[in-house]
Amino acid sequence: MNPLRHVFCAASVVTLASALVPAHAQGVIKIGEINSYKAQPAFLEPYKKGMELAVDEINAKGGINGKKIELISRDDNANPGDAVRVAEELISREKIDVLAGAFLSNTGLALTDFAKQKKFFYLAAEPLTDKIVWSNGNKYTYRLRPSTYMQVAMLVPEAAKLKKKRWALVYPNYEYGQSSVATFKTLLKAAQPDVEFVAEQAPPLGKVDSGSVVQALADAKPDAIFNVLFGADLSKFVREGNTRGLFKDREVVSVLTGEPEYLDPLKDEAPNGWIVTGYPWNGVKTPEHKAFLDAYQAKFKDYPRLGSVVGYSAIHSIAAGIKKAGGTDTEKLVAAFKGLQVDTPFGKINYRAQDNQSTMGAYVGKTKNDGGKGVMVDYVYLDGAKFQPSDDEVKKMRPAD
Repeated sequence: MNPLRHVFCAASVVTLASALVPAHAQGVIKIGEINSYKAQPAFLEPYKKGMELAVDEINAKGGINGKKIELISRDDNANPGDAVRVAEELISREKIDVLAGAFLSNTGLALTDFAKQKKFFYLAAEPLTDKIVWSNGNKYTYRLRPSTYMQVAMLVPEAAKLKKKRWALVYPNYEYGQSSVATFKTLLKAAQPDVEFVAEQAPPLGKVDSGSVVQALADAKPDAIFNVLFGADLSKFVREGNTRGLFKDREVVSVLTGEPEYLDPLKDEAPNGWIVTGYPWNGVKTPEHKAFLDAYQAKFKDYPRLGSVVGYSAIHSIAAGIKKAGGTDTEKLVAAFKGLQVDTPFGKINYRAQDNQSTMGAYVGKTKNDGGKGVMVDYVYLDGAKFQPSDDEVKKMRPAD
């Protein structure tokens, strides 16, 4: 009998045995992460770098409870059905311990429902729709970024100060745009009862016909404009608006436009004086931000975008949750995230027990075209904890866990 055959057989048994041992038993914590990398690279390439930096930092310090983190990322093709299919594969094939990610609100909602059905922990890092923590909220889903409600609530006091009566609205026609505009109307009407909304333009995401949109807004002769477009849609809108004089002597209030992923590509077309939420990365001087900035630039030889902060903070949130829970058991992790405090480049945040929303805030300021480059000026950081509806309102909107 061939003695080598025994060696091969024994080796095969060992290999098979190790393959059947779950990842967590082998000393690795697997984070399955799903996102629209191909569709939204401006935000998500820096986001991925932020995650990688956090994973490196945590593993360099020995991991979590002695176990290293492994990040497994997949693309969802910006499609809710694909996002769910990929989540299934990550759980069944890759044996992930937790699920994270999503960029678009519709894919985020699909994963929120998936987490509920499968009773699997999910951290929605980026999608902004309020439904993730309110009407569609569930005990297994937490959200990191400030929601559409929070960001709009930060802008409305500034919009009300303008004392403009006739407002036009422009937004991408899917969940994020729709919820932003609904909140803006409700909150501005409460702050300024005589306000009128004289025009709405809601082009499909990624398919804005900027000529007709700008013309329709101009025809309504608004005093001010509320914009929710971002990415390539924003660039086309700004170019056409500048060309046709839409923004001349008109105030514009705009969600996300101060984020470098959307402001930088505008280059010399960047508008002056828009009131925006964003991230003035080179002007934030806090110790926690400086530590993050130095580490990010040392690793990637590039400056961070807001996506970088979100990706970095998402991984550190998951690590803090697992550490507090003492492992990756779903029910223990869900419980550990209630009131969980996490250090981020924007300072300490916590995950609210009443709706699983983090208190991460945003910078509010104005855009300025500074020598052919868009920057944020006159900005202030607003703590997300201060821009929430009352607990009673949340209770009415959110199903009981």
